[in-house]
Amino acid sequence: MIETVIKGVELKLETSSELFSPSAADAGTLAMLSRAEFLPGDRVLDLGCGCGIVGILAAKLIGAENVVMCDISPKAVEIASKNAALNGVPGLKVYLSDGLAGVEQTDFTLILSNPPYHADFSAAKRFIEDGFARLRIGGRMMMVTKRLDWYKNKLASVFGGVKVEEVNGYFVFNAQKRSEKPPKKEKNKGGLSKKLTRKLKK
Repeated sequence: MIETVIKGVELKLETSSELFSPSAADAGTLAMLSRAEFLPGDRVLDLGCGCGIVGILAAKLIGAENVVMCDISPKAVEIASKNAALNGVPGLKVYLSDGLAGVEQTDFTLILSNPPYHADFSAAKRFIEDGFARLRIGGRMMMVTKRLDWYKNKLASVFGGVKVEEVNGYFVFNAQKRSEKPPKKEKNKGGLSKKLTRKLKK
């Protein structure tokens, strides 16, 4: 059992050795939450919820009807659902989902994720691209990782920009959706992207 207080909210969370960070609230997740705001009118997705700490906190602050959680692990979905009831938000929806594939809702104002660390970044790539598509204009995606360059570049390319803060050894990314489509990559007069042009100049 994990017991913690975040943003003045007391949380008690059952966990499992099968889940990420089973013995304590993950430091990266806490770093991200230290920069997150949950406001009236928000529609929040906890993407890759694990035991449910992010989504349950959001539900306690803005109402379970405004929050959705999902995870690819059946064990995570089972425990997150139990934890929602344990913390007084039994109406919180938890989906078994590979990324956002099994999530019905769209039009989110905030998507938060502590993505799985894979060498090829395949899961993170889908999280970012699919998350962009599910956000409303003005909505934000927040992520936390220990890796800087790939996430900074990917979020900036999809969202047109990203704010990065280092918090307790973790990088917290905050990207806002400003248009319905990702920005087009700028090309120079010769039709080459700026990145390719720089490589050719070296």
